[in-house]
Amino acid sequence: MPLLHKIAGVVVVCAVILGLTLPGSRRGREEGGQAAAGSSSTPGAVNAGAASPAPASASPSASANAPIPAAAPEAVAVKANELGQIPVLMYHRIVKKPDRTLDRSTKELYDELTRLAKGGYQPITAAEFVSGRFDVPAGKHPVVLTFDDSTPDQFALDANGAPRPDTAVGIIQQVARENPGFRPTATFFVVKDVFGMDDAQASAGLKWLLQHGYDVGNHTQSHADLSVLPEKKVQDEIGGMEDRIARLAGARTATLAYPFGSVPRKEKWAREQEGRYSFQGIFLAGWRPSPSPFDEEFDRWNIPRVRSEGKIKENDCAKFCSTAWLEHLDKNPHERYTSDGDPNTVTFPKADEDRLAEEYRGRARTY
Repeated sequence: MPLLHKIAGVVVVCAVILGLTLPGSRRGREEGGQAAAGSSSTPGAVNAGAASPAPASASPSASANAPIPAAAPEAVAVKANELGQIPVLMYHRIVKKPDRTLDRSTKELYDELTRLAKGGYQPITAAEFVSGRFDVPAGKHPVVLTFDDSTPDQFALDANGAPRPDTAVGIIQQVARENPGFRPTATFFVVKDVFGMDDAQASAGLKWLLQHGYDVGNHTQSHADLSVLPEKKVQDEIGGMEDRIARLAGARTATLAYPFGSVPRKEKWAREQEGRYSFQGIFLAGWRPSPSPFDEEFDRWNIPRVRSEGKIKENDCAKFCSTAWLEHLDKNPHERYTSDGDPNTVTFPKADEDRLAEEYRGRARTY
């Protein structure tokens, strides 16, 4: 196991045990949340070239003292809770025979995705998640599938231009075919070596992903530990990767994932650089599901993820990896985000009204 991954694991576990507060402003409202991606109405995570609107907010506006309207009967029937937690699952290499700590086997990925499909989960992209606009059927639970490092086992096209069946994308497509209604999408946080492809292949590959509803995010050029770098090197790592993605895909990203979960000495260095990159959200390494983007506790600059793994002792995965967390949410469904089926409203039990972020009050419905 690489030393930096071990260090990252120790830091993550310590944060859980000690209950440390994540750094940065909650929700990032002071910075305005500007990003380079559009809303979830467009498939994929990126918008070609142009800057895009800030994350969706309440519309129309509502006074803090105005009563919140009643939820639709359909939302009440499914016990909608759009202030519930959302698992953001973190994957790395997907191989037949894992030989590294963060690896998952092709069978393990297939089994976990099938479990999600059978358990009523619906994948959304990282860009959709941070935008606060995503369309999930009533009674279903959003989940964000994220893949770091853009390794060849995650995505490759065969001679006919279709995803190879032994890659992560091939497995996602298979599970979607076997489970009608399960949306085939995920977010790939890429580095300079894009899926082990040459530039022509990488350009075709990234465009295929975006055209088929997948999402691309920034993971720096060299998978650098940003916590030890000065401002210029942080911006060159992120900006250089953003330039490469724009050149290959004709588009820019909405989200960044910190390599090793390591935060720069000043977070603003990573959030934006004028004329080069401007994110809507930034993701950490994993240990727990994320708060809903409508929850007052949501911090778009420090979004936690859950490492995909069984209930093993290493890094306390017996409690804090995907298998354990999915079991916990199954046993405690009131903690989980359940959709009301309407992307224009935010429905939740009235008892949780004090958790609602004020900017979403105009979209709120209670029961």
